[in-house]
Amino acid sequence: MSVVDIHTHMVNQEWLDMLLEHSAGKYTVGEVPGGDQAVYKGGTAFMTLTPGMFDYEGRIRAMDAAGVDVSVISLTCPNVFWGGQEISERAARLVNDDMAQAQGAYPDRVRYFASIPWQYPERAVAELERACGQGAVGVMVLANIDGASLTDPRFAPVWEEINRRGLPVLVHPASPPGVEQMDMDQFHLVWSVGFTFDTTLALSRMIMDGFFEKYTNLKIIGGHAGGYLPFVMTRLDQGFRSFESCREKITRLPSSYLNQIYVDSIVYDTRTLNATLDIMGTDNVLYGTDFPHRNGKMEEITEIVGTLPEKQSSKIFGANAERIFNLV
Repeated sequence: MSVVDIHTHMVNQEWLDMLLEHSAGKYTVGEVPGGDQAVYKGGTAFMTLTPGMFDYEGRIRAMDAAGVDVSVISLTCPNVFWGGQEISERAARLVNDDMAQAQGAYPDRVRYFASIPWQYPERAVAELERACGQGAVGVMVLANIDGASLTDPRFAPVWEEINRRGLPVLVHPASPPGVEQMDMDQFHLVWSVGFTFDTTLALSRMIMDGFFEKYTNLKIIGGHAGGYLPFVMTRLDQGFRSFESCREKITRLPSSYLNQIYVDSIVYDTRTLNATLDIMGTDNVLYGTDFPHRNGKMEEITEIVGTLPEKQSSKIFGANAERIFNLV
C-alpha cells in the first residue's frame, strides 16, 4: 500500500527574500512566542518558519521515518499574490522551477502543485502550461486571492483551463480578510479559527455559485478537512430548501456536489476524522499532514488514519490520491 501525502509544503530562501522586499511592508518576518520566526501580515503571525521547509534531504529522511512514499508539495500562504504582475510572475516561476527540480531529484518521492499568478489570468494560464510541461500534477490556490473570492469572474479563464486539463486544485487557507477587526492576532487564532473559516467560506461559495455545474471536471481539495465544510453541509442544504437566494445558481442540494470535493485528513483526532468520513465518504478523503509546519507531524496523522478499518485506511493513505493525481 502506497502512502501519498497530498498536503505538505516547501519554500526557499529566494522566495522569502522576494516576499519581504516586494510586498511593500505588507508581509514581514518577526519572532513569535517560543522564539521561532514567523511571517506576519500586519500585526498577525500566520506562518511559522521551520528548518524543514528549506531542506529536501531532511524531508526524504522524515518521509522514510514516517513510512510516507510520495509527497505532493506546494507553496504555502501568501503564495505569490503580492508585488504586482512582474514580481508575482517571477515568484511563481521561481517556486515552480525549484519544485520541478526537486521532483527531478527525487522522481519516486516528490510531486508538486503549481503556483500561478492568479491575479493576472492570462499570465496565470501561461505559467500553468509551463509548470505542467515540467511535471506539475495540480494547482494550488489560496482560499482568498489577496482578499478576492475564488469565484470572482476575473478568474474564469484560469478555472476554464484547469477544468479543461482536469487538474486537482488544493484550496489552502490564508489569513482571511478582517482578522484585525475580529481580534485574531492573539493566541494564534488566525491558524486555528481563521484558516478553517477561510477554507469553509471559499468552498461553500463555490458550491452555491454553481462552480461544480459550470466546471464539471473540477477536483477541488479542501485543506484541513475542508475547514468546517463537512459540519455545515446540512445547514447549506437547509438553506437551499428554505431561501430563494440559495437557489439562484444551483439546481440541486449543495451536498449533491460533494462528489467533486475532496478533503485531507488533517484533523488531529479520530472522532473528527470519522465525522468527516461520514459526510464526505471514504473515496473523497486524502492523507495529508501539513508537514513541515510545527503542527504537521506525519506520524501523528498516520496513527489517526491507521485506526480505521483497512478498507478505509488504504484508500485514504494512497489509493484515492493515486486515482485523482493519475500517479499509477
